[in-house]
Amino acid sequence: MPENILMQDWPDRRLLQLLNIELPIIQAPMAGSDTVALARAVASAGGLGSLACALLSPDAVRESVRTFRVQNARPINLNFFCHRMETPDEAAMQKWKEFLRPHYQQCGLDIEKVPAPRLRLPFDAEYCAVVEEVMPEIVSFHFGLPEPALVERLKQRGIIILSTATSVAEARWLEERGCDAIIVQGIEAGGHRGMFLETDIATQAGLFALLPQVVDAVSVPVIAAGGIADGRGVVAAFALGAAGFQLGTAYLLCPEASVSPLHRQAIQQMTDNGTALTNLFSGRPARGIVNHYLRASGPMSEAAPAFPFAATFVAPLRAASEKAGSVDYMQMWAGQAGPLAKAIGAEEFTRQLAADALRCWSDLSRQSRGS
Repeated sequence: MPENILMQDWPDRRLLQLLNIELPIIQAPMAGSDTVALARAVASAGGLGSLACALLSPDAVRESVRTFRVQNARPINLNFFCHRMETPDEAAMQKWKEFLRPHYQQCGLDIEKVPAPRLRLPFDAEYCAVVEEVMPEIVSFHFGLPEPALVERLKQRGIIILSTATSVAEARWLEERGCDAIIVQGIEAGGHRGMFLETDIATQAGLFALLPQVVDAVSVPVIAAGGIADGRGVVAAFALGAAGFQLGTAYLLCPEASVSPLHRQAIQQMTDNGTALTNLFSGRPARGIVNHYLRASGPMSEAAPAFPFAATFVAPLRAASEKAGSVDYMQMWAGQAGPLAKAIGAEEFTRQLAADALRCWSDLSRQSRGS
């Protein structure tokens, strides 16, 4: 399929025009796994490259954007978290330590000697000033939106605002507060759930049930996320009203992604039921590959303190596990479509995904016309 067709024949071009991209494909921001090289490769194909900034210092954000911009005029998306830092009390942290103590003993570690890690910090005035300085074309948020004054500062600079919704109520809330497009995250998606109004993980909907309901409820373009890894998924989401698609797990096997060999191997060996939603790593529900830690403790626990403080005492277990060559305590975020991921370059994968989607869409259109 000629490349020029990929730029012309998308059934919905609203997102292409809004984000100034050629393909309605967004590489999901993935803290610890995405890289500037990955974002550049996706952008080179005509999609939107993203960088997760929740674990980056302001200087690291500056350097990442500078590197992305070298001989590259494509748009970039910077992603930030909007959680509230609600420090757990001593009793809550002690409960968490007792929950983890048997795992520490199994690994030969002392839970009383855990150093303070760098926490995932929410978007604040300091990060906003950095964004105003580096001027990305797009900023996306997870767990809602920052305070209105910060959103307004970005809008005054002409920056496009995206955020994630896991329900119709969240999507409406985001549109009312100025989101230019909404990412609809189905339960299939890997990594952290974007829940901010919702609190019950048991009632979270799958993408293809939630997507058309959100499309009917809002007027801004909707981006489908969760369980999409090939052209068939793209076409199905298009048919349900999506204007674009955000993929994360599908990019994890690309050589540009920063994924450990053990994590990469686990994705390659995944089955359809190989992931679970868990709060055992960070305190918030997130989908990852099932391992010994999740099986032994059960994937969800009331003992886990609020995000992101739970991670403080899990970090040593993760590090020791990986050092020993074991996935037993590793945090391996992945979505349910992991078995569909391909170990090819990100630029090639993005172009191939677009071509396959348009070919499938064209075939379906011809069939519907009876030709």
